[in-house]
Order: sequence, then structure tokens, then C-alpha cells
Amino acid sequence: MTDSANTVLITGNQGYIGAELTRYLRDRSYGVVGLDTMYYTECHGSSNAVGATKQIVKDIRDLAPNELDGVRAVVHLAGLSNDPLGDLSPALTQEINHVASVKLARFAKEREVERFIFASSCSVYGIAATDCALSETSPIRPVTEYAKSKALVERDVGAMADARFHPVFLRNATVYGPSSRLRLDLLVNNLLAWACASGKIMVMSDGTPWRPLLHISDFCQAVLAVLEAPLSKVSNQIFNVGRNEDNLRVSEVAEIVRRTVPGTTVEILSRVSSDERTYRVNFDKITGALPHFKPVHTVHGGIEQLYRDYLRLGLVKEDLDAPRFFRVRWMKHLMATGRLNKELRWTTECEPA
Repeated sequence: MTDSANTVLITGNQGYIGAELTRYLRDRSYGVVGLDTMYYTECHGSSNAVGATKQIVKDIRDLAPNELDGVRAVVHLAGLSNDPLGDLSPALTQEINHVASVKLARFAKEREVERFIFASSCSVYGIAATDCALSETSPIRPVTEYAKSKALVERDVGAMADARFHPVFLRNATVYGPSSRLRLDLLVNNLLAWACASGKIMVMSDGTPWRPLLHISDFCQAVLAVLEAPLSKVSNQIFNVGRNEDNLRVSEVAEIVRRTVPGTTVEILSRVSSDERTYRVNFDKITGALPHFKPVHTVHGGIEQLYRDYLRLGLVKEDLDAPRFFRVRWMKHLMATGRLNKELRWTTECEPA
């Protein structure tokens, strides 16, 4: 394995972001210890996954302290990964996303892991009371179990910081882009998938909510910047991760998709969506503190890249109805087929190798 001074533990390394972050860091000579329960290994996208230097197949709830030995930093991505999935079982969301995350941080501190990078979310801002861009010091108003769990981890792990343990909280914008563990339940990915597979861009609201957007490789770049920054710049800091230019209304995203995919139309359903979040976010802090973080993907360019990826994948209407690219559908499928139990643990006969 790569020298421990350059070895990172990534939890959730087989997920949508984790698979690409593993590739990104390994391409830059980092050793990666992956920890994943392997929920999504059948949810293949169009690119080939790059494996971790060492893979631990384990539920985050069952992590042992000695599995953190020999790593310099933890990048914690694992958890129930969006609002619908978080609402599937609020109690399990808190158990996995909050309680297990705090336990992981405690183990990391005990094992003298220097940096603990937590993938939080701009969804903690919830339904903003203003159209002004929100900074890291703005009030948070999490409205879903997923967002509440993120806020609680920020609070509890932040309280653990000291001269030897340095947590960092990355409130990422809504991520989009290609991955070897593809998801179609994210805003840009979903609107573009509908356009490619059906010719219709379905906006399940009146299109007015604001969303900040972030290309998946730019999030990976942010993690690298935190790994390599002086501790004085990042220790116990919260950073919104994204670009000020990429705060867009849902209707604006739909229009970019329409212009990208020939022959498509936008259908604004003009009804109240179950997802009422709306917020604009300011990203000045991270670009000021971390000059090496230079996000390069515009939403327009990122959508064009993802469109080419979807064409290579051969995305069809049936993919929009199947469970494998939609996290809550996929988990329900695993439960309905007896592979996961009601605690979201593998049944004995279906445990991954």
C-alpha cells in the first residue's frame, strides 16, 4: 500500500461520489482504504470503476477502531444519501447518518487520524427566508431527516476538534455528473435523463426554487484541496462547496438541458413539489481560503459532458422506470427481494463478498 502519510479512508467509496473520488485520489498517488456496505455495486454507470487500494466490506455501523490504523485522513461520505431515502426510515437515518458518523469521528480521534472531512450538504439551509446568497454563518433550517442528520454531525463532530484532531465540513451543492455508480435521482442528472430517454424534461414543480449545483469532479477537487491545505486554513471549518455562478432556478436548469438535447421540450407541471427546498449559496469562503480549489465546470459544460456520457450509455425510457439508478427505489427493491432486512442490513444469504 502507499505510505500511510498519503493514505485516506473513504467511507461509501462504492457510491455515486465515492467511486469517482477513489479514482480521483488514486490518480494523484493517494492510497485509498475503502469502506462500503456495497448497496450500489449493481448500479453501473458508463465508466469503469477504479478500486480502492484496500477494500473493507462493512456497514458503517459496524466499524472497528483498528480499521482506521495507518490512515492519515478520513473522508466520510457513507450514509443514506438523499431526502427520499432518508425519509424511508427516520430512525435509521439518524442511526446511520448521525450516530454512526459521530462514532467514526471518535474512533478517528482515538487513532490519531489528523483530518476528518465530512461530506455535509447545502440542504441544511432548507427553505431560505431570502433570495440573498447564504454564507456559512447564515441560519440553517434543515427540513428533512437527511439534512437534519448532516447538521447534527456538524455540531457533534465540531465539538470534538482540538490541536490534534481537525474536522472539516464540506457543505456541497447539489452534485451532478457522470459516475461509475450512476444516480438519476439528482436534479441535473434526472432532468437530462428524461430529455435523453423520452424527449420531455419533466419539472415536478413551478420551476422557481433555487439550487446551487456542483460537478462531481469539482467536489473531488475540493476534497483534495482540504487534504493538502495547511491545517490552520481548514481546521474545524465549514465550507460551502460550489461556484457562485451556478446558483440556478430549476427552470433555468431545464432550459439548459433543452438547449443541449435536440428536439426536447420542457414541461413545467406548476404544482407544489414534495421537495420545497429553495436556497442560493455564497461560495466566497472556500475560494478565498483554498486558492488551489478552482472549480472548472460550468453547468452548461457539465450538462454537455453528461449528455455525451448518457449517449454512450444508451439510456432508454425503461431506465427511468427501473430501480437501479434511483436510490430509494433500489433500497426498496433490495428489501422486497429479501436481500436487505428492515434494518437495512444484508440478509445472511445475500451478504456481499
